[in-house]
Amino acid sequence: MEEYVLILGAGLMQRPSIEAAKELGYKALVIDANPNAVCVPFADCFMQIDLKDKEAIADLAMGMGKNLAGIFTAGTDFSASVSYAAEKCGLPCHTYEAALNASNKVLMRQCFKEHNVPSPDFFEADKDYLAKVEQGKADIKFPKVVKPVDNMGARGCRLVRNEEEFLPALREAIKYSRTGKAIVEDYMDGLEFSIDALVFRGKVIITGFADRHIYYSPYFVEVGHSMPSRIPDGIKAEIVDCFKKGIKALGLTTGVAKGDIKYILGKGPMIGEIAARLSGGYMSGWTFPYSSDLNLTKEALKIALGKIPEISILPEVTSIRHSHERAFISIPGKIKAIYGQENAIASPFVRDLFFRVKAGDTVDFPRNNVEKCGNVISVSEDRELALHGAESAVAEIVLRLEPNNKATDDFLAGVELPDEKGFPCGAFGLIDFEIYRLNEEVKKSPVIKENASIAEALPEALKERMCRDWNYRSIEKTVALFDRICPVHKEFDAEKFWKVLIRGGIQGILYYADSLE
Repeated sequence: MEEYVLILGAGLMQRPSIEAAKELGYKALVIDANPNAVCVPFADCFMQIDLKDKEAIADLAMGMGKNLAGIFTAGTDFSASVSYAAEKCGLPCHTYEAALNASNKVLMRQCFKEHNVPSPDFFEADKDYLAKVEQGKADIKFPKVVKPVDNMGARGCRLVRNEEEFLPALREAIKYSRTGKAIVEDYMDGLEFSIDALVFRGKVIITGFADRHIYYSPYFVEVGHSMPSRIPDGIKAEIVDCFKKGIKALGLTTGVAKGDIKYILGKGPMIGEIAARLSGGYMSGWTFPYSSDLNLTKEALKIALGKIPEISILPEVTSIRHSHERAFISIPGKIKAIYGQENAIASPFVRDLFFRVKAGDTVDFPRNNVEKCGNVISVSEDRELALHGAESAVAEIVLRLEPNNKATDDFLAGVELPDEKGFPCGAFGLIDFEIYRLNEEVKKSPVIKENASIAEALPEALKERMCRDWNYRSIEKTVALFDRICPVHKEFDAEKFWKVLIRGGIQGILYYADSLE
């Protein structure tokens, strides 16, 4: 008799789950609302079912009878659908109630409050509350963080710094919520960490602890993570203890848990969220296995199958080497061509290169984790070598944009929305003295001649600027890339060219050159 694992989701994040099921001797029955998801071809059986439709999932599971060995998901936000179906089939899982607690941020915060688990003060905001804000009847102090109550990937999540930003942020969060509700929380300012764990027979086994790198205020975009963490052992112990208390408060008992936790100076750890699933963002399926030699997804799947994980006697599985994930991003526009893939994957210590975009796609400066353009993963025995490998690979990738695009023009002109002051940031910020020096140099050389080397024309004021752009490129690296990609070009207005470089990096100056054709 063939036995199947029912896997929720057919995206890239579910590839390790499909692999684990097959390695354990089971067939993979994969469901997703998208029949064109990237992992559909690798399923033994695929069915098009919306992961929100818990009744349809439960009906499918119950109809399989003894052919169904377990139900599982990783990297999706549908652990409650897993528990709902698994409970009906008598399969190992977190209770449906606990999974809901870990899926709805309001329920989650209520559980934490009832059990004295450190987390920010909050209140729920529905469409009635939205109407009060629209009428100017809401009394609130800032800063706050606004999020959908039931989404992932930082969609609809942002920092609200003043009243002008509140209403647009609330509308956006409610739009991204499946239930039409948002949560408004106190802002936590501190270092952030991601933790994965198995939860089995009353024990929490830590299976990944990473530093998260969050940027681009007022949004919370994770541009990468690093493991093992560089946090001191004493602070790490505080964070893990807080995480375990949060797991208990939510009622999670049988499966996995993933936490995002901040450490606030003077206050200690505070929980951002705990989900009843393994982490997405390449941590559970890529960086942790690379750094630890543990197939975490397989160990987690064993619990869903009623088996005993090999690591069940351990308090923690630690990293024995260093692994870094780094994202690459774009300014707004439409992709004309992509360069540097071969150089990126050839970067020492780079293990993987994942693209989320292709030529012809419309891109934007990211406001959430779904809007990034791709990711690089590196691994080495040495932290700095792994880090340099990942960042060097990202720096090689160039997304050339189509010319004459309003979104690109607006970005390069510094246009910003009233509720997004300071966003998006530019590639290379200059202080007033540097701008003065650059302007004086440009007066002496107001033109960059046709087909001239940009590296040779680089002003001294910019040569001394040591910062890097969003994709880890220095100014000197940027102009070297331009010379490599675009050695034949028209005459440039130097003032406009250097201004565009400072704002838009390599994409900006390539766009400027292309717009003159």
